[in-house]
Amino acid sequence: YIPPQVRKTLETLDDKKREELGRLKKMVNGLINRLSEPNLASISGQLEELYMANSRKDMNETLTDTLMNACVTAAAMPARLMMEHVLLVSVLHHTVGIEVGAHFLEAVVKKFDEISNSDAEGKECENLLALIAHLYNFHVVHCLLVFDILKKLVSTFTEKDIELILFLLKNVGFSLRKDDALALKDLISEAQSKANTAEKKLKDQTRVRFMLETMLALRNNDMRKIPGYDPEPVEKLRKLQRTLVHSSSSGKETQLRVSLESLLNADRVGRWWIIGSSWSGAPMISNADSKVQQKLRIGKVSSKVMELARKQRMNTDIRRSIFCVLMTSEDFMDAFEKLLK
Repeated sequence: YIPPQVRKTLETLDDKKREELGRLKKMVNGLINRLSEPNLASISGQLEELYMANSRKDMNETLTDTLMNACVTAAAMPARLMMEHVLLVSVLHHTVGIEVGAHFLEAVVKKFDEISNSDAEGKECENLLALIAHLYNFHVVHCLLVFDILKKLVSTFTEKDIELILFLLKNVGFSLRKDDALALKDLISEAQSKANTAEKKLKDQTRVRFMLETMLALRNNDMRKIPGYDPEPVEKLRKLQRTLVHSSSSGKETQLRVSLESLLNADRVGRWWIIGSSWSGAPMISNADSKVQQKLRIGKVSSKVMELARKQRMNTDIRRSIFCVLMTSEDFMDAFEKLLK
């Protein structure tokens, strides 16, 4: 039960918060709408300032919503526009912190899983897959996730999946080959065996043959065999990324090495890839253990010190232990040793 006067203050707080979020959304929207290659530096700078001025959570949610509204449409998005949007995320991922890229990636992957499991007719799936592909191209995410998605598509192997496999391989196939040639080889052999068993079921045989030819071209590192393959735009934007991200962490150490399963189960088991968000879903210490530890700790120190700890409002076992250690140690080395224990 919330008393009326408290309810009133909560409502006014909510209104104030809503107003602030509305203002923030307008600002982010305005910046994203103006986004293009020449003004990418200034827009990423302005967004960085907004990150400094507002809470990370609000900024992450607002930015992700705005980008998703801009990029995930029922019609196919121009590749160039996609790349510029993802490049912006990549720059903020390196300059502001990895939770920017992690929040966006999680939203994209969850949406992709939801739409790929439904029978949506539009091009949302391709657009979401393009976002994931470019997040990999611009070193936000590790190839592990892309391989997980490809394996999932190969295991279901419907006509829609074949389209998506082709789309993904055309965008990032050669990068995958460079990063993990062995995994790509395994994937190709799995796809070949799947194609042989599913041959009679699928109506459009030419598509399957084309996919297998593309895969073989990738394995043999033959770029000419892949129609419409042009690495030039990505390379150009990667150069721009290198100039915008001056820090030493612009390399692969900021890549999120996270699997598809981890991202989809993030709400249940926590987000170990973001510092401070890890949680296994199970209590860390059983109650029996904590009772034993409490008895041991209290037995070692005098009741006078325990009374002092209570007066100082040391309200948990660990706080009481630290307080008692600091109060009863002979010198700093003794305190250090006891704290380590």
